[in-house]
Amino acid sequence: MKNLFFHCLPVRKAHRMEEIMRETILLFHFSDKDRRNKLTRALLPLGMKIREVVREDYLQPAGYLAGNKEILPVDEIYTGEELAGEMILMAGLSNSRVDGVLKAIRKSGIGPVPYKAVLTPANQEWNVIKLFQEIKSEHEQMEKRE
Repeated sequence: MKNLFFHCLPVRKAHRMEEIMRETILLFHFSDKDRRNKLTRALLPLGMKIREVVREDYLQPAGYLAGNKEILPVDEIYTGEELAGEMILMAGLSNSRVDGVLKAIRKSGIGPVPYKAVLTPANQEWNVIKLFQEIKSEHEQMEKRE
């Protein structure tokens, strides 16, 4: 006789980003091969998926690029200009794991990467262009305050 108990349990919906997807680091516009390799070597020991996103995918939702199966891709291909700077997007990470990534970036010796973000429910539907514009705008506002 089969145990039907498990079939009756309610399915709990994941509420936090780290419950929805594997820990992932997305790299955008790291055109300097040496710089990209140093960064990748620094991040590899953390055991996270590291993915370099190509320019043609910049119209895709950030959540889709990070591996969230609940977010569907778009059919369009980006043919515009490259981003105005390098960007790192962290997805599915707890706060302590984000701290670990930031520490690894500092120790990598590549220098500053001003455009960094964490994937959230608020920005996971944005495409890469919108995400970059928002991060760049926030970065500029923070620099004005300093």
